[in-house]
Amino acid sequence: MGEGNTFAAALLGLLEGLTEFIPVSSTGHLLLAGHFMGFDSAGNTFEVVIQLGAILAVFGVYAARIGRIVVALPTDPAARNFAAAILLAFLPAVVIGVLAHDVIKTVLFETPALIAWMLILGGIVLVVVDRLPLRPRHHEAERFPLGMAFGIGVCQCLAMVPGVSRSGATIVGALALGADKRSAAEFSFFLAMPTMFGAVVYDLYKNREILDGAAWGEIAVGFAAAFVAALVVVRGLLAYVSRYGYALFGWWRIIVGAVVLVAL
Repeated sequence: MGEGNTFAAALLGLLEGLTEFIPVSSTGHLLLAGHFMGFDSAGNTFEVVIQLGAILAVFGVYAARIGRIVVALPTDPAARNFAAAILLAFLPAVVIGVLAHDVIKTVLFETPALIAWMLILGGIVLVVVDRLPLRPRHHEAERFPLGMAFGIGVCQCLAMVPGVSRSGATIVGALALGADKRSAAEFSFFLAMPTMFGAVVYDLYKNREILDGAAWGEIAVGFAAAFVAALVVVRGLLAYVSRYGYALFGWWRIIVGAVVLVAL
């Protein structure tokens, strides 16, 4: 692994950590940045696997809370409901991800113009939704009804198209189904853990034969950078969206998508 690749991997890891949990599409940003930097990863595995660094960061932030939920599962119906809600929300991505994996990685990941358009369209959706006079009925992520959780999981599947944004799709879905801005973001955090862990494990299995020592070195560098950057973002995001909403992220998506289209 050369110095140029090490620097690029670190830069892309920072980009991943900064964008994974805000609704701007971390994968879209990674693929576009990699495209213009000339960064090539075997089977596009780097862009998927380093997301685990960001996921471990959110797990670290919520470790105590997750521990309390796990301990309470045998005796607390609310804890069991939350675990079931996360499982239900996770299932649609499992089915679609397995069935469409090859198309996603070999076609959609290789189409920068599509990613740019998805950034723009998703940005417009965020700006519009942020201005709607929605009246939230649910204020605690751990108490979302099961049907609502499943609906959020269906929305998450839209993020199979790079540029859509997993967090953006789940947050908009939650807002539309009655969540307030803070609980929508929190549920997206919790749902990210099984979703992205499953995606990483499956992608490593599918590409196990084409990853060499250099690829693993790049992944390790990107993984570490993503972990550090995500720690900063997760700690500050909830306070920000509770006060200011999601419009800023929508405008960011629109600007980035437009700039990329011009560059292309």
